[in-house]
Amino acid sequence: MSNRRDFLKISALAAAGLAVGCNAVRSCGGKKGDGKMHLRFFPYELQLRHIFTVSSFSRTTTPGVQVEIDYEGLTGYGEASMPPYLGQSVESVSAFLSKVRLEQFADPFCLEDILSYVDRLSPGDSAAKAAVDIALHDLVGKLLGAPWYRIWGFDPAKAPLTTFTIGIDTPEVVREKTLEAADRFRILKVKLGTPRDRELIESIRSVTQLPLAVDANQGWTDRFQTLDRIYWLKEQGVVMVEQPFPVAALDDSSWLTERSPLPIFADESVQRLSDVRRLSGAFSGINIKLMKCTGMREAHKMVTLARALGMKVMLGCMTETSCAVSAAAQLSPAVDFADLDGNLLISNDRFSGVGLSEGRLVLPAAPGIGVTPL
Repeated sequence: MSNRRDFLKISALAAAGLAVGCNAVRSCGGKKGDGKMHLRFFPYELQLRHIFTVSSFSRTTTPGVQVEIDYEGLTGYGEASMPPYLGQSVESVSAFLSKVRLEQFADPFCLEDILSYVDRLSPGDSAAKAAVDIALHDLVGKLLGAPWYRIWGFDPAKAPLTTFTIGIDTPEVVREKTLEAADRFRILKVKLGTPRDRELIESIRSVTQLPLAVDANQGWTDRFQTLDRIYWLKEQGVVMVEQPFPVAALDDSSWLTERSPLPIFADESVQRLSDVRRLSGAFSGINIKLMKCTGMREAHKMVTLARALGMKVMLGCMTETSCAVSAAAQLSPAVDFADLDGNLLISNDRFSGVGLSEGRLVLPAAPGIGVTPL
């Protein structure tokens, strides 16, 4: 009977987009085991294995904040990762999380109510909101005893290959990184957007013929040169292009998407659900990242809307531990491309979670987001 109840509850949650209209109790404080959720957080700097360079900056670390939500003996894990371009910091994330009062909600399953409340606390702070969202989803999945791909009705066998990112570097280092990655991955992602783009592609092609995705990180400006470049990239085995132009150059993106022989994906141009419809026609697809869109709840809605608009979907990540990467991977059977390698770029992961088999994502069977603290 309990298994039947669990199945019906999971089915109802998946069909209804999770419970809404739940009542909140207005008391705060309390102790573990008191029927309330308790949030705690602490900074955690991510150490990169190699210097990471894109068209506009380089870095060797990424600031982060780890979040935990305790409820009735269970703990949900989440995290915020803040690369420079997000404009968020450990201080801003900590200030936001200090305002979150989950104790007022009587039922963790009321995800719509709880996360709508969290979203209303400020107009920005997307990474901080994502940390709460991920931890809450992890907690609810554990309460249900099921991973989120199952709750959403996705087939884990359809999880895609993930790219592995090759940053901008000297030809020698690029070849070395490519050879190292080619043993484990079946598609690579190359950071472009500098005058050395052709040299970097040729360096990679000197050691492997694996398919490539490229990300210009807004580094290209001339539409005609960019179109010529993309035709050349297609000849080099490139299968998609990410964010070729600056965010403000939406007309250029529309012009390019209409003429490009390769799909053009928005990254920096798309942040949240409200951006998706506006970008339909200007891009072939969107790159959804939990740290931009406030977490799993909104990411799921973005996938659904993009598909309804006939757009392709990619799942990306920042430099993150296996916590946030595994959370994003729960959506991966529903997308065309995955770039979920952020946990592989760091040397101090706190969790085990999503795995790899011949470059393909392997979704963990553990409930929630599927992570285990190391």
